[in-house]
Amino acid sequence: MADSGPQIDAVLIRPAVVVSDFEVSKKSRMNKFAFACAVLASLTSMLLGYDIGVMSGAIMFIKEDMKISDVQIEILVGVLSVYCLIGSIVAGKIADLIGRRYTIALANVIICVGSLLMGFSTNYVFLMFGRFVTGIGVGFALISAVLYTAEISPASSRGFLTSFPEVCINSGILLGYILNFAFSKLPLSIGWRLMLGAGAIPSILLAFSVLAMPESPRWLVMQGRLDEAKIVLETTLDTKEEAQLLLNDIKEAAGFPHDCTGDDIVGKKSHGKGVWRELLLHPTPAVRHVVICTVGIQFFQQSSGVAAVVSYSPRIFEKAGITSSNGKLLATIAVGFCKTIFVLVATLLLDRIGRRTLLLSSVGGMVMSLLTLAFSLTIIDQSEEKLTWAIVLCMVMVLAFVSFFAIGMGPMTGVYISEIFPLRLRAQGMSMGVAVNRVMSGVISMTFISLYKEITIGGVFFLFAGFAAVGWVFFYLCLPETRGKTLEEIEGLFGKLVGWREAYKKTKKVSK
Repeated sequence: MADSGPQIDAVLIRPAVVVSDFEVSKKSRMNKFAFACAVLASLTSMLLGYDIGVMSGAIMFIKEDMKISDVQIEILVGVLSVYCLIGSIVAGKIADLIGRRYTIALANVIICVGSLLMGFSTNYVFLMFGRFVTGIGVGFALISAVLYTAEISPASSRGFLTSFPEVCINSGILLGYILNFAFSKLPLSIGWRLMLGAGAIPSILLAFSVLAMPESPRWLVMQGRLDEAKIVLETTLDTKEEAQLLLNDIKEAAGFPHDCTGDDIVGKKSHGKGVWRELLLHPTPAVRHVVICTVGIQFFQQSSGVAAVVSYSPRIFEKAGITSSNGKLLATIAVGFCKTIFVLVATLLLDRIGRRTLLLSSVGGMVMSLLTLAFSLTIIDQSEEKLTWAIVLCMVMVLAFVSFFAIGMGPMTGVYISEIFPLRLRAQGMSMGVAVNRVMSGVISMTFISLYKEITIGGVFFLFAGFAAVGWVFFYLCLPETRGKTLEEIEGLFGKLVGWREAYKKTKKVSK
């Protein structure tokens, strides 16, 4: 069994909780300061999106300029996820040591350096080194931005604000697509370097901007800085009474009494010993259910092929019959635009219609669009004539796929996983989820070109559709609804992998 003492790592990323004697009204207005902090922190995630988006177009020009192979292109695109995984693992420890705010600033500085290295690279090895530095920074950003946003968000707007990093990732992808088109008019050796190097500008600006944000109240509590934590809570919540109750709840969730002092907390710090043992070696039925849901939702998110569509959009459109560079880049911009618009819609729906309904609707639409895309690409591949209707259908289905993904599957992984882990296991559990996500993203990105050469481009998307269909069944059977539940009620939903509905009905009756 895991240690019974307080788990420092876990409490640091605990989303805003609903205390038993003080329910936050669902109709309470959004706290503007908390909103501003969440947006500013989430903007760091935009740099991950920008790197993904800009590389999708830059690889066309890099391949021509450096005379590299398709295998080298696959590695260049997909290896970011591997480096990002390394960065995210290190970022967790750094964030615990120096705080969320300084970790976000450090992430931006690292990304700035990496962007400049890629922009000034003269050969493939130099470019890969810049990619490595950027990936480490992106890993820092991916973890620290989500942690800070979850910790600063009031309970009443938890789903809305914790989905903002996904909004910023998609906005960054769109920005990368747009700059691809803008810089494509420049000389070959200059255009792609500006595409990659331009990421240094927003990153250095954000590095200084985030220092204006307050530190996470949960991190401050665990450092024994209770007065500072209370000030932050009073600023991000509507009343001082609410702030005091939440401060007490944070201390209680960490295993400290309400009347403890900062010295008491500092003297009782632990390091989450035994957590991995409880997660993986000796899990309770409830923890096992949570782990399966975490691995499943992250696995199926990436196995649906979204990384391939986002990273290789120009090549997919080329296979569909669009031959001009301008045409491919403009079609790619449409992909980024649709993805961004629909993830914004998702932020408004998460706290209204629920996680489960949105997720199942999203994945169902993804399956249908992937099947139709695979069919149309197969028809084009087999036909000797140019089929305009099939080309248009391909474009529409790519846009439909990213739209369905963005409205549910995209933002849902971060929001859902931040809610379902028990407090003592949340930090390590989320790290495990990020690891699965990044590994799968890297596998898809680094094998897509080789795979479609073996089984055709249509065959690849039939494969992605199959994974998405299995994912829909998994989500329907195994994932409980968490909207409107307190964190204590959410823990009670898990334990029976496909029999969770009985527990859900009980919590529904209690809430009534």
